Amino acid sequence: MDFKRYLKEYPNKEGRFGKFGGAYLPEKLVPAFEEINEAYLTICHSSQFINELRRIRREFQGRPTPVYHCERLSRKIGNCQIYLKREDLNHSGAHKLNHCMGEGLLAKFMGKKRIIAETGAGQHGVALATAAAFFGLDCTIYMGEVDIKKQAPNVARMKVLGAKVVPVARGAKTLKEAVDAAFEDYLANYKETIYCIGSAVGPHPFPMMVRDFQTVVGIEAREQFKEMMGFLPDVVTACVGGGSNAIGSFYHFIGDKSVRLIGCEAAGRGIHTMETAATVNVGSLGIFHGMKSYFCQDKYGQIAPVYSISAGLDYPGVGPEHAYLHDLHRAEYVPVTDDEAVDAFEYLARTEGIIPAIESAHAVAYARKLAPTMDRDKVIVVTLSGRGDKDVAAIARYRGEDLHE
Repeated sequence: MDFKRYLKEYPNKEGRFGKFGGAYLPEKLVPAFEEINEAYLTICHSSQFINELRRIRREFQGRPTPVYHCERLSRKIGNCQIYLKREDLNHSGAHKLNHCMGEGLLAKFMGKKRIIAETGAGQHGVALATAAAFFGLDCTIYMGEVDIKKQAPNVARMKVLGAKVVPVARGAKTLKEAVDAAFEDYLANYKETIYCIGSAVGPHPFPMMVRDFQTVVGIEAREQFKEMMGFLPDVVTACVGGGSNAIGSFYHFIGDKSVRLIGCEAAGRGIHTMETAATVNVGSLGIFHGMKSYFCQDKYGQIAPVYSISAGLDYPGVGPEHAYLHDLHRAEYVPVTDDEAVDAFEYLARTEGIIPAIESAHAVAYARKLAPTMDRDKVIVVTLSGRGDKDVAAIARYRGEDLHE
């Protein structure tokens, strides 16, 4: 594979990354997704759209976000240096706003009045509610009841921003079921609604579209690091559920063979247990939520229940581009347990004064594990996908503290 050509060739016109991706849809929705694809391909080559998105990112989102050298963390771990790409400083507190503002702008271009989505940790829901308020659109967010209890602060933020939050009470009551419910809403209301999928998953063109909006993370990080150091990092790592922040971080490094790309999956209580969400490590090929990719499945080929302390990573699949990069051996996908993520959450907070989202803490945890094995002149860049205010109470409960509402 010529990875310099990769950036121009994938996905193909059918939305495929090798054997992965595509658009597996009810016949009723095919025209709606074709409309979205046509609109996106039109505006992504429009200087007016690009300039407006750049203005929004600069003036509203506060981009670019910085690359920060963790001097104390690096010194305490020893050996190589660790840097953070600070998406926690993006307006609304996470990387999710990068694609939500793009999708909101697309909705306005298409004349839609309403945007809907699912959310797990609530970061995507908050970001979409923020975009809806900015663009003057109605917004409905589907969220599993289990995740609503885990992420009460983000539920409150969505409501303050004017979004309607719909609890999903079926199945495991987590992210998978929220996606199912959002798809059902879109099937019934697609003429006036656009479904803003929360990650680089789902039917084409969403994996491509979300990736493109998120590449601002990797573009900035690459330019900032070269300006700071004069060379590229040795490792770029990010947490992976569906994989939006990771594919945004990885994309513009794919052609740089010297840079290792490492996605950190939620292993939950371990990949040798049933309580895990490490799809690439334990999953198999399947078709679900409109795409072909790797999914956690039982012996009958049904989607298996998944578990993680992180509400943003407990999705039973992975984006099709990540599946392809794994098969090409261009990116590595490693499991990180709840215990490792919680330890990293607290360690970064106490060492650098930065409270990461528990999702992001999975990548911090792996950087802690990897750094001692590397030479002193090597560098790891971790994408800190969001801030951890939303997780503080949940982590305290995980540690056995008795919190009173």
